[in-house]
Amino acid sequence: MKRSSAYSSFGRATPPAPEAMTASDAIELLKSGKVADNSLLGYGNGRSYGDSCQNLTGTVVDMRTLKSLRAFDPETGLLEADAGMLLSDVIGFAAPFGYFPAVVPGTQLVTLGGAIANDVHGKNHHRRGTFGCHVEALTLLRSDGQTYRCSQVENTRLFWATIGGMGLTGLILSASIRLMRVPSLDITEQVTPFRNTAEFFDLAETADQDNEYAVAWIDQLASGSKAGRGLLFTGNHAETGARAANDSSGGLRVPFQPSFTALNRPFLRVFNSAYRWSKGRSTQPRQSGYQGFFFPLDGVRDWNLLYGPSGLFQHQSVVPEALAREVVPALLEATRRAGQGSFLTVLKRFGSMRSPALLSFPRPGYTLTLDFPNRGEPTLKLLAELDDITVRAGGAVNPYKDARMSAETFAASFPDWRRLESARDPAFRSSFWARTAGRLGTNGASLVEAAE
Repeated sequence: MKRSSAYSSFGRATPPAPEAMTASDAIELLKSGKVADNSLLGYGNGRSYGDSCQNLTGTVVDMRTLKSLRAFDPETGLLEADAGMLLSDVIGFAAPFGYFPAVVPGTQLVTLGGAIANDVHGKNHHRRGTFGCHVEALTLLRSDGQTYRCSQVENTRLFWATIGGMGLTGLILSASIRLMRVPSLDITEQVTPFRNTAEFFDLAETADQDNEYAVAWIDQLASGSKAGRGLLFTGNHAETGARAANDSSGGLRVPFQPSFTALNRPFLRVFNSAYRWSKGRSTQPRQSGYQGFFFPLDGVRDWNLLYGPSGLFQHQSVVPEALAREVVPALLEATRRAGQGSFLTVLKRFGSMRSPALLSFPRPGYTLTLDFPNRGEPTLKLLAELDDITVRAGGAVNPYKDARMSAETFAASFPDWRRLESARDPAFRSSFWARTAGRLGTNGASLVEAAE
């Protein structure tokens, strides 16, 4: 066991895990059946923004040493690998065979186990659903010392709870996923500027129908008649192009952490104008590499250091489609009114494909992602306001992007949270779960409120 500051969340607004152990030591401990309650949590590659990957009162298990490929069928695209294998390595192996993960998040530097535990989504949710929709089976080690093979036909309750279960049902050791056949890794991309969110909503459904991938960037700081302007990116795998993956290590690197956030409003105004001009100057289809289309920020290592020593908060919400035209502008207006600038503001449409997970975040509607430098109380106040707008609209806040939502917001976002609690391995807990579900009574009311 070792004490290390290396096991932080990507947002760095919460303390790093105080204790860590290797995967092999954790496996030996779990097989002994002598594990203390709430003492463990699997840790992938630390790309969760909040405290869902932290256990400040226990020990995190570093899964990155378990990264072997176990089996692959080039006829079906079925791949089996250890849970610590990075998605970038899955892409690198499968690309020459003409396969690509059916769902990828905004970074390829996540582990297979982390992608499952968070049931991540990508730019093609309208066609492929979440990552969990493509998991065929997984192996799970629990504190009773037993290893369970889980699938749609074996240990199904554990299977549904583990996908999207944020690592709370035990230690994911390996998984089998079904990859998607593609003609090449390259993407035929088209950029369509829009003047406001109303114009985006007019474009969104058709964009989803016509394309494998669709996502919008919003100029969050634009106000007045320009409020809600942005760029809609659509794409499909090119019929001819690269069938070998590029180096995922990133050519650039932020060399040190500044003593203040470099992403202030003057910088963001210049950046947004330059980004909108450079990306939107041509509306003709163009072929681009997959790295730039799916994982642009992976090209700059340690970019999160630019937010300064206090880190960043990311807020991702989803709201029902029927209310999105009113709610999304309200969320953007709240951020402008608070004087906060979001470096990366993303808007996209979720489809109706259901995940097998108990607690999957995506659901039919529109999802807005914002990130802010952590400026203490003013930022926390804004985030609480964004929570309130979302919940009142019948929406939800993403738990694996969160570092501070209230227990009440969590319960409103995930009314079935008790089903995951009933499947949770008693030895596993995260700081997020302690902060949210741990503060709720059996009827879903806050224990603090009950005491008052």
